[in-house]
Amino acid sequence: MQTLKRTLLLSLLATTLLALPNAHADTPSAQPDTRPLVMVEKSARYRVVYDIHSDELAAGISRGLYYARGLFEAFRKQGVADSQVSAHLVLHGDAAVMLLSDETYQSAIHDPFAINPNAKIVQDLLDLGVSVEICHSAMRSKGWKPRDVLPGVTIVHDGYTRLIKLQNDGYAYLGGF
Repeated sequence: MQTLKRTLLLSLLATTLLALPNAHADTPSAQPDTRPLVMVEKSARYRVVYDIHSDELAAGISRGLYYARGLFEAFRKQGVADSQVSAHLVLHGDAAVMLLSDETYQSAIHDPFAINPNAKIVQDLLDLGVSVEICHSAMRSKGWKPRDVLPGVTIVHDGYTRLIKLQNDGYAYLGGF
């Protein structure tokens, strides 16, 4: 009797297991995904302004600068040349410290041996034609002078009016940095 029950149970289990792939073959997750991937237009020109106000880091550098560089990589993967993207990065508030020369950066973060880890990515972005901009109001509130800012960085009157102007000029706003 025990052997018969075991045989019936194994037979039922085998039948169930054999039926499983067929039972799930019609579910959407088992079918190949045939939906098209939405891409950007390769020949278009793109304008974007980043609102970078936080001193948060990603991969050891400014989170906003990190994601701005990533945007160029994403466009390249879709066949858009760097020259087709016009970008402005407006750093204000706590993020302004990311645009300081090493000497001023050391003083700002109270570490006499620190170097600004953002200097290289700032130069890389400038080399791509990106306008990296620092808020003069933030500079003034911290006592920083133009000589304290990394070379190539543009000083704007204030972050908020700059963001508004660029949006009025048709630049797509990316915030949250």
